[in-house]
Amino acid sequence: MKILGPRLLEARDLEVRRGEILALELPELDLHSGEILGLIGPNGAGKSTLLLCLAGLLNPSRGKLGFEGRSLGTERERAAYRRRVTLVFQEPLLLDTTVAENIGIGLRLRGVDSAERKRRIAENAQRFGVENLLARPARELSGGEAQRTSLARACALEPQILLLDEPFSSLDPPTRETLLQDLGRVLRDTRCTAVFATHDLMEALHLADTLAVLRGGRVVQRGPVGEVVNHPVDEFVATFVGMETLLVGRVENCLQGTFTLAVGHREIVGTGAVEPGQELTVGVRPENVTLSLHPDTETSARNSFSGRVTRITSRGPFFKVELDCGFFLSAYVTARSREELALDEGREVFASFKATAVHLIRK
Repeated sequence: MKILGPRLLEARDLEVRRGEILALELPELDLHSGEILGLIGPNGAGKSTLLLCLAGLLNPSRGKLGFEGRSLGTERERAAYRRRVTLVFQEPLLLDTTVAENIGIGLRLRGVDSAERKRRIAENAQRFGVENLLARPARELSGGEAQRTSLARACALEPQILLLDEPFSSLDPPTRETLLQDLGRVLRDTRCTAVFATHDLMEALHLADTLAVLRGGRVVQRGPVGEVVNHPVDEFVATFVGMETLLVGRVENCLQGTFTLAVGHREIVGTGAVEPGQELTVGVRPENVTLSLHPDTETSARNSFSGRVTRITSRGPFFKVELDCGFFLSAYVTARSREELALDEGREVFASFKATAVHLIRK
């Protein structure tokens, strides 16, 4: 587990209204030194609004920010704070000049001397793989090269907090993947504190230490990545973090931390503190489901069901297989597994998963 530093930024009772519309309502949010916080949620959830508030570029209708234990109550304090924070937008905003000039423009505006500017330009160009493009005009860059230049410019300022507003959403998948890896390495090497907004769960999982899930301008769950992904607080969060199988049933019996849940005409075994007769929603992540052509009597999985493949869709290096097991169930398989199992729509298979893979969704 990553060890975080002291609290760096705090937000209290933030509210942003646009006319009669409540765009953001945030009772509290703390950000610690070295933390990478991923903001995830659908379009319109309030991610960009929150980033603009944290950047000091949008004054909330009410509430306050604190930085390094001090309240940002005056315009002078807020201006000083904005010099410690850098925001990278979805679309790179570059000047019509060279890559080197773009990376160094913020340093020039802040009066950094020539030798130090050259050092930081070279260092960050190398970090983001544009060291061979320094003399090239920005208008000749590809989308990926332009965003690399934008990130290099932001990191050259050596901000205490780096804010990123869906910086990869307009890039093609191969470019996005390599740039995501490079940014992750830079954040780890520099121990930069960052807040990263995205609607792509895989991007958030790659970069973030903690996740905050937003819906309708509110944070509905926040915690370490593993906690949010495996223990969502409600069905909305569960669906958004990829827990595609959600089942509703009634607890039939409980014994020593294990329970049996009646779902239609099937019974599912799970673990957790529940009461007989209780109605529950449970979730199963697709990567925790194993498919086979025959029932495996030697497996430790307490749940095994026959099912029929109803749909197969590509998920990058994996395939999502949807099954009718008397209830909906989804699983991920590799291309090799799909070939070995001869999976296609209508195929009869056996699906199994452990009792510990059954997660309670506590409303």
